[in-house]
Amino acid sequence: MQESEIKWLKEAVHATTIIDGSISWQSPSNIALVKYWGKHGNQLPNNPSISFTLSESRTETSIHYSMRKKGEGLLSFKFDSRPNETFGRKIEQFLLKIKSFFPFLDQLHLKIESRNTFPHSSGIASSASAMSALVMGILDLEQKFSHQPIDLMKASWFSRLASGSASRSVFPYAALWGKTAVVKESNDHFAIPLQSHVHPVFAYYYDSILITDAAEKTVSSRAGHALMDQNPYARARYQTANNNTVELLTALQKGDLEQFIQITESEALQLHALMMSSKPAYLLMKPNSLNLINAIRNFRQITKIPICFTLDAGPNIHLLYPENEREKVLDYIQNELIHWCQNGKWIDDKVGEGPSPLQL
Repeated sequence: MQESEIKWLKEAVHATTIIDGSISWQSPSNIALVKYWGKHGNQLPNNPSISFTLSESRTETSIHYSMRKKGEGLLSFKFDSRPNETFGRKIEQFLLKIKSFFPFLDQLHLKIESRNTFPHSSGIASSASAMSALVMGILDLEQKFSHQPIDLMKASWFSRLASGSASRSVFPYAALWGKTAVVKESNDHFAIPLQSHVHPVFAYYYDSILITDAAEKTVSSRAGHALMDQNPYARARYQTANNNTVELLTALQKGDLEQFIQITESEALQLHALMMSSKPAYLLMKPNSLNLINAIRNFRQITKIPICFTLDAGPNIHLLYPENEREKVLDYIQNELIHWCQNGKWIDDKVGEGPSPLQL
């Protein structure tokens, strides 16, 4: 699919009358199973990716809008009730980038406030939840002028421009972003939902996020993607990711937990191997990340309980398991794994339903 074929990219909505008001949305993070690492063009992926949409790890964003006064800027931004100039500039740059599609932004001043329910910039895809929540708010504002329902494909397209992984956060349960030959409607410009393509066991999957280090990452995901341009293993990686996408789609459809575990763990380790083989090389895993990985594998081997791990671009471990094993896994976390978590911190999360409006 070419961008010129997308109808809603040609339909700019102009405001007529603006009345002060507020909009508030929450959007979840997602955890990639097949990893997106490396991009080209205008935020387009070098390989397809598959993710689970989470439930508790989310960003809550409110937008107060009013007619812009003379000398007033486009926006002011607060994160956790405090000004955040760095992220505010990122949001403003994004809004300026897309304002030709939303001409009413030229008439508005936006007061945006945002908060996360999880540690910021620690490898839990905070940009995915933050930017998809922002886009849902902008589309909700557009809806006030167009009176058209929000199109999630459109939300995914604009979210991708802000943060690639954000394109997947707008859909419930699971999403695929990037062209693959085995899914006709797949493309690089926006993600598509996989809810109807997965076995029921995965609709009730849990993700216990074990926090080994809540500090901000030493290398951003944006910088990591750029380093893939010169990575000596990039070509082989993209081919492997394409193959793993096909195999994981089959495992998700069939409910094949053994294949799911093999691919998911392999993808996580490949992601961090790419970081270690970049120039300059860097390492985001911490000693307790490895302790947790070894403990999880040993527990699975001894008990035959189908738990597995993955990591995003950070040190924290996502422990994935089906609902019917929850009681045993929670006991294991509390009795064993919690000792390797920073200050005993972990997030009890699960596969979730995607963005939703919040009551102000």
